[in-house]
Amino acid sequence: MAETSAGILLHRRRGAASDPLDVEVLLGHMGGPFWRGRDAAAWSLPKGAFTDETPLDAARREFAEELGSPAPDVPYVELGVFRYTSGKTVTVFAGEADFDATAITSNTFELEWPPRSGRRQAFPELDAAAWVPIADARPRLVKGQRPALDALHALLAQRG
Repeated sequence: MAETSAGILLHRRRGAASDPLDVEVLLGHMGGPFWRGRDAAAWSLPKGAFTDETPLDAARREFAEELGSPAPDVPYVELGVFRYTSGKTVTVFAGEADFDATAITSNTFELEWPPRSGRRQAFPELDAAAWVPIADARPRLVKGQRPALDALHALLAQRG
């Protein structure tokens, strides 16, 4: 069965409140040696797998685990369930809030590194976070999550 995950696409207004599409989204740079030095398609929204909790509860938990602080206490709107080419799905929730992206503390994962060395090392799931203008986020975001940007854009345009 394909993995099911959930995440939060946090956004904040950049300029004049009169332009609902002038927003930034909070993205995390994936940690570990594979992603080191990469920018294109190396960023993700904070998200992760779940089984025995609601998608929103899982998204809030993963936000805290990957960024080291609780998800902001704001209303969240489900943007949709998006399918990766691998079959994995991610339920994405949007919320509007500010968040200090400068000092994150991510949980870690273990990996044999270098390969076939027999040495296991711990790496952060996310090694950085940044606010990125929504117009610039697409090439930085992993391909399977890009439709969530379109859904957020449509939601913000609809709200005016």
